Amino acid sequence: MTLLKAASTVSLLTLASRVTGLVRDLLMASVFGANALTDAFNVAFRIPNLFRRLFAEGAFSQAFVPVLAASKAKHGEEATRELIRHVATVLAWALLLTCVLGVLGAPLLVWLLASGLRQSGGGFDAAVLMTRWMFPYIGFMSMVALSAGVLNTWKRFAVPAATPVLLNLCMIGAAWLGAPQLAARGIEPIYAMAGGVMLGGVLQLAVQLPALRRLGLLPRIGLTWSAVREAWSDADVRRILSLMAPALLGVGVAQISLMINTQIASYLVPGSVTWLFYADRLMEFPTALLGVALGVVLTPQLASAKAAGDAARYSAMLDWGLRIVVLLAVPCAVALLTFAQPLVATLFHHGKLTEGDVGQIAVALAGYGAGLLGLVAIKVLAPGYYASQDIRTPVKIAIAVLVITQLLNLVLVPRLAHAGLALSIGLAALVNALWLLVGLLRRGSYVPAPGWLLYGLQVLAASVLMAVFLLWASDQFAWVRMHGQSLRRAGLLALMVAGAAAIYFGALWAAGLKLRALLRR
Repeated sequence: MTLLKAASTVSLLTLASRVTGLVRDLLMASVFGANALTDAFNVAFRIPNLFRRLFAEGAFSQAFVPVLAASKAKHGEEATRELIRHVATVLAWALLLTCVLGVLGAPLLVWLLASGLRQSGGGFDAAVLMTRWMFPYIGFMSMVALSAGVLNTWKRFAVPAATPVLLNLCMIGAAWLGAPQLAARGIEPIYAMAGGVMLGGVLQLAVQLPALRRLGLLPRIGLTWSAVREAWSDADVRRILSLMAPALLGVGVAQISLMINTQIASYLVPGSVTWLFYADRLMEFPTALLGVALGVVLTPQLASAKAAGDAARYSAMLDWGLRIVVLLAVPCAVALLTFAQPLVATLFHHGKLTEGDVGQIAVALAGYGAGLLGLVAIKVLAPGYYASQDIRTPVKIAIAVLVITQLLNLVLVPRLAHAGLALSIGLAALVNALWLLVGLLRRGSYVPAPGWLLYGLQVLAASVLMAVFLLWASDQFAWVRMHGQSLRRAGLLALMVAGAAAIYFGALWAAGLKLRALLRR
């Protein structure tokens, strides 16, 4: 499977996940609006997601996938099966302890993340209750990360990329069917969403297991003390754990930044956490479709190239990934900066979400958009370090970027409120990506292929033309005042987006960019 085909498969399935996630968010916005209880749910949902990023998609994946790929390349599949069994045993017991502590410590976790919820009536208590219900979600999702790492290493990308759809479907069902049932019984409807989250976690793990079984890679988790000691004594398991230590610090730094921003937002006007949440959800479209898809595909391939000592293939894969990032992330960033309000109005201006909410979400989205190129590029650049089993360098950079983010908050939040929080994250991501790139260049791991200057000018010129069109389209139509005309507004949005894409790619073609040759690399 070529890199483009693999990345396209992951990207298309991720698109399905993001579309169903958008439907979920639209339904939640319409049913629940933006208020203290939606802030409470978003805080409670963020806590297991924070730990999921620490243990699952973050530190664990960064340490596990490179070691797994190297083991497969050097020692063969049989030895790698044994490594998977040992890792699954150690991970399962660690997760059991984590979940117990998380349920017991829910009040402390909510206070650390959003103590400002105490100002909003029962918001704090609701967040604690929903955190306790949803915290075991981290256990299921960490085992999903283990399964996904194995399947991606064996180049089975489809199942891991498709499973997030199940969470969205469960949450849609909870908002559509569960919330009215609770309301009819006099129970706060938002609590239905916690049940949807847990059901989604169970189903995501359940669909991964048959895929592992077909490959003969379904691990048997050791339940005895002797099995745990055997797993712990595996040299590769200890290597993964040693790599996880700096990775935990690195991912932890990013999550600390998120916690600080959520804490600040909880002290702003009610609804601020929710406005940032919806803006962040829209940002996940380009970051997931581009950055995550490329990172998932490139990480095991880069690790394999490093293990084989093939420096030329390693550098060529990085160069290809960065060119795709520039090709697609730059116009997306331009669109978010020039066309944020029409996007938000079309997608979210329904039901209880007001015209004022639309404006607040739009300015936050534009803030994130300023750093979109950095947010996406990090997903390609960081695996360049992980493939060499160098996690310490990205961690050091992440710590410095945390300081930069908070310094930016001091300047931006008093002037821009919640939008300042989004902008600080975006600007810091640009610094992070540039720092990672310079590091790879200095060590000689990445040698850019010829033609970057012309390529950058072609993309920049095409993006400027597209920006002019989108600014005209944003001012030409009364997007916010088309409330109640959902189909007309959606059709108009689709037409404008299609026009922008035609202008961008048409300008690239006119400038002489050989797009087909680039995609075939």
